[in-house]
Order: sequence, then C-alpha cells, then structure tokens
Amino acid sequence: MFRLKNFKLLLIIFIPLLFFGCMAITPNNASLRATSGPEYITSIHKDLISLPKPEKPIPVAVYKFRDQTGQYKAPGNATNFSTAVTQGATSILIKALEDSGWFIPVEREGLANLLQERKIVLQMRDLYLTEEQKKNFEPLPPLLYAGILFEGGIIGYDSNVTTGGIGAKYFGAGGSAEYRVDRVTVYLRAVSVKNGAVLKTVQTSKTVLSQMLSLGIFRFVRLNRLLEAEAGIAANEPVEMAVQEAIEKAVYDMIIEGVKMGIWGPKDQKEFEKWLTKYETELKEKDYISTERASDSSKTKDSTDIGKKVFQY
Repeated sequence: MFRLKNFKLLLIIFIPLLFFGCMAITPNNASLRATSGPEYITSIHKDLISLPKPEKPIPVAVYKFRDQTGQYKAPGNATNFSTAVTQGATSILIKALEDSGWFIPVEREGLANLLQERKIVLQMRDLYLTEEQKKNFEPLPPLLYAGILFEGGIIGYDSNVTTGGIGAKYFGAGGSAEYRVDRVTVYLRAVSVKNGAVLKTVQTSKTVLSQMLSLGIFRFVRLNRLLEAEAGIAANEPVEMAVQEAIEKAVYDMIIEGVKMGIWGPKDQKEFEKWLTKYETELKEKDYISTERASDSSKTKDSTDIGKKVFQY
C-alpha cells in the first residue's frame, strides 16, 4: 500500500513536469515577426568575409547554378513532389560572391528583364520627348561585362549516408535516440570569358544532420488503470543552410586557388600568406593530395601567365 501511494505521488509530480517540459522546448520565437538579415550564419561565413581585400574587385557573371541532383524529398504519408535541395542556389552563390568582397556580380539570371527595361527607357524617350529634350538626357551607359564566368551546380545529395540510434525500456518505461546524416555536394568552376578556358574547378561537401530523442512510459498502475505518456524532440539541420555553407566554402576555396594560380591577387600578399597556410593545413588534415596539387610548383609560371591574360580583351 505504501509503495502504491509513493507511485501515485510520483505520477502527480511527473505528469505536470512532462507537460511543462513540452512547453519549455517549444520555440519561443515561433510566432515572432520577420527579421532583417540572414536567419543563420554559417561556420565558413566569417572566414569568407575576413579574407584580405583584393587588388581590385573582379566583375563576374553567374547565369544558372542549378540543382543537378534530381533528388526529391522522401515521401511521407502523402505524395511529395518537393525537391531535396533548394532551387535558389544561384541567389545564394551571388550573395556569397558579393559578401567576399573579391567579386562584383553582374546580373545575368534576369538578363532578359534587364534588357527589356532598358528597351522601354529608350522607347519612352523616342515616343514622348522632342529632339531638344533628348539632348538633355545622356544615353544609357553600356552594361558591365564580366571577365570570369562562374558555372557549376549542386551535383549530389546522398540520403542516409550514416544512420544509427540507441534505446532501452524497462517495465514499459524507456527512451530512444536516433540520428541520420545526409550529404550535399557542390561543384564550382571559373571560366575565362575571353577564351572559354576552365581556369579552376573546386568541390565542396556538407553533411546534413538530423536527430531525434523520445521518452515514454506504458504501464498498468493497477487493474484497468493504464498509464501512457510520451515526449520527444527532433532537430533537423536545414538543407538550405547546408547548401549555403557548401557554396560559401566553394567561393572561399576558389579565391585562394585563384591567388595560387595568379588569376587574381590580394592587395597585401604578406597578409594573405597566413590564409594560404591555413588552407594548406586543412588540406593536409584531410589527407587530400591530388596529382594537380603535387605538380603545382611546375605549373606556377604557366598558371600566372593565364591569370594575366584573362582580363585582356
């Protein structure tokens, strides 16, 4: 009888705590208004914006940075035609190029709209302005052209690269934890507008982590009296954030590789050396040694010559 009373007392304490706990884990900002700026900052973003400034920002063009995975989200209880990764990777790449301070992105994704607006301006002048009035207006300046074209895309999204979990139950009470790791892969290449040569290609990847924790109890406390309670929480890393980080890492790698090849250069070479050392250390930690990097010393002169000729028209 004493044990039964103690058990009832535990139930009286446990059930309110369970409900208050569920309220506590509910995000407090779920109903807040929209905010300015990015919702999250990736781990590579600080390095990207902290790179030493270039000799001169380079005009670059991005037409399309496509989702080339062909992957769709795993179906749930209903038919799902949503893609596994964002379709706005072009905008993410342009933002990363702009944030780096090394490039001046020129509008190419909406080029037809831009040309149409310029055409409207010229037509309105012809229709509604006299010859004398037209003299007071300067002609539209030429569009800025790019010396470098950035191509590539999201080329891979692998689901369930790693999965796992652990759980235990004792007399109807217990819990479990599960996790899943996906991976997104991005390719980015720099192409010379002058001669069409692919100057450099970089590859980056980012894992997408999902976790779930659940607790529960299922027990008869006495005849015809069943106690059942469940609680759980799941955390899924946004795929958009993973794509953004992979793209920013690709831009970061491209800047450093471009400096190594002489395609572009920093304003302060000595200050840039520490970033180059950090980059090389990262590659060594990954034990990533390619034939191209092994022969970099023999190609330095040719690469520098390519870099000098890229922007000569």
